[in-house]
Amino acid sequence: MNHPLPSLLAWLTRQRDRLVPEALGLGWMPIFLLGYLVFLFVPVLVPSNADWGDGVRWYLWPTLLSIAVFLPMYFLAYRASAMTRVLCTLGIAALGYGLMPFNAFSNTYVIYAAAFVALLPGSMWIRLEVFAVLIIAYCGMAAWLGFPVFVPVVTAIVSVAVFTGNYFQSETVRKRAELKLSHEEVRRLAALAERERIGRDLHDLLGHTLSLVALKSDLAGRLIDRDPQAARNEINEVSRVARDALAQVRRAVTGIRAAGLAAELASARLLLESDGVTLRYEAQEVALPADLETVLALSLREAVTNIQRHARASLAEVVLSSTPDHVTLRVRDNGVGSAGVPGNGLAGMRERVEARGGRLRIDSTLRQGTCVEIVLPLPSAGEVLAAPEKTPVGAT
Repeated sequence: MNHPLPSLLAWLTRQRDRLVPEALGLGWMPIFLLGYLVFLFVPVLVPSNADWGDGVRWYLWPTLLSIAVFLPMYFLAYRASAMTRVLCTLGIAALGYGLMPFNAFSNTYVIYAAAFVALLPGSMWIRLEVFAVLIIAYCGMAAWLGFPVFVPVVTAIVSVAVFTGNYFQSETVRKRAELKLSHEEVRRLAALAERERIGRDLHDLLGHTLSLVALKSDLAGRLIDRDPQAARNEINEVSRVARDALAQVRRAVTGIRAAGLAAELASARLLLESDGVTLRYEAQEVALPADLETVLALSLREAVTNIQRHARASLAEVVLSSTPDHVTLRVRDNGVGSAGVPGNGLAGMRERVEARGGRLRIDSTLRQGTCVEIVLPLPSAGEVLAAPEKTPVGAT
């Protein structure tokens, strides 16, 4: 029997994504921000003889009507084009101005509008000009309606704080997107360079061999009538050369498919440091077979991805050490930790490690970080060359 809670959460998430695009990466925050609408009902708690200005009287129905108008504009501002977002922002501000004679706390809408002004297209100076007009217009109407001085002052202070926070958040998101694009371009260029290298290697590897095969095949064809034994020897030589070429191609392909620890470490540093996580690295120089290095590299990739997505850490440490019999990779972070069930990524990591006769240990405690330790047996002591000196912490 399925528990109803996961199904309910999945349904709520689908409804949220219909209102606010998942691609924005804002999660539930836009929904939670609607909680500030409660300030529209503060006049209910204020004594009826409170002085909010000569021309201000509290009425419930204009406030309820304004919320019904506000909500579509609010969610449309997250989903629509840039021009529509501008119109929605101006509409929300106009809603706040229009409600002022009926609700002294209609500055709530002005603050919402200030938040959206920070997200409008254009330069920072254009946004500042729009924001200034927004606040000046509110202060002018507040003075005309006889609001106490502290009302426009508080509104201006809160609006400045909201505008500044949203502006810098949008700049952070923009720069992170640009950084991601630059990383993707680096990966694309690296992949292109790798393809060119593979093409050169295969040409160097097979060019001479195939020329030799063609030459000996022609020679065997000419000798087959005059000297059958010599022709047979040439054919046997062709067969030997072809088998050697096949073995060389298989070794080359194995090297191409293998994931390297150095490359994964460089990728891990880019991923984590672009997300504000410091990566420290300490390693012995260990000569690893390609299959074991691939297992460690893929495990490092999965562990680092989990840190970036879930840990909310500020520091991550990667330590590679070895003995004559084993090699150990340890990935630790100072994040929130988890007592949850491992996902598919960690399950796949465990399967790869255990298939090579190794063991995987995950120590994750809530609010105390996570440590992933992988121990793999080495084929023989002679294949492991451990250098006495360690790479400095944080070096690649």
